[in-house]
Amino acid sequence: MDETTPSEHLNPLQRFGRDIKQVRLARKLTQKHLGKATGYSEGYVSKVESGTLLPRPSEKFAKGCDIAFGTGELFAGMLQRIEQGDHPSWFAPYLNLEKKASRILTYETNLVTGIVQTEDFARAVFRVSNPRASAEAIEDKVAARLRRREVFERETPPLLWIIHHEACLRTVVGDAKVMAGQLDHLMTTAASPHIELQIMPFSAGIPATSTMPFTVLRFPDSPTVLYTETRAGGRIHDSEQTVDAALDDYDLLRAHALSPDESLALIKTLLKEYRV
Repeated sequence: MDETTPSEHLNPLQRFGRDIKQVRLARKLTQKHLGKATGYSEGYVSKVESGTLLPRPSEKFAKGCDIAFGTGELFAGMLQRIEQGDHPSWFAPYLNLEKKASRILTYETNLVTGIVQTEDFARAVFRVSNPRASAEAIEDKVAARLRRREVFERETPPLLWIIHHEACLRTVVGDAKVMAGQLDHLMTTAASPHIELQIMPFSAGIPATSTMPFTVLRFPDSPTVLYTETRAGGRIHDSEQTVDAALDDYDLLRAHALSPDESLALIKTLLKEYRV
């Protein structure tokens, strides 16, 4: 990043990096000093300041900078706004809740759920859903989607329970190679102690309950909420009656879906088809 580049020509991560550098120099700290204070290497700090660290600086780094600089929550807040800027405004409330959830129960009917999508799968989805977006904008959206996986890096990761309708695995996104990569990733994902994966097969007929995708988020110290999404945007539901009905639906979906082992067997079969 050229130091003479006007601020309006910088992307959000470059502006974040420039601001970090300006405050660091004002505090008379070297990159090595800042790295030590935040728990990262000098090279990491250099990449942050040049705006070349991908997918983006960590939340831990931003908070560490605020502590080292005495800037309150300035850089942590700035990073959060960058994160939210890569998602639709109506999705930001859900994203903030997802980061705090202890259990994430999701049911998907058409596409592999976003938090476990591969880079190539996500890119293909965004290209179709944003046909007029620039290549750079698409890559920003892909990076933002992949960053959602960071919840599993928490000291106490959430339990993620996924029920995918078989249509999610058979709807070709991108091409056969993209699908093979996605199914292979699902198998790896399912091996995690924090993730359970089930498939609702076509042979089960019409789903016993909801035919629409939904997600339930549970928290250690807050009420459970339901998230639903339509073409018009997403919505958080906190009515106890609505949430209880969704949990009942989810229990029925789990009962009618293939077991985790049977689900992996189906994924393996489909993976072979995509690799032919």
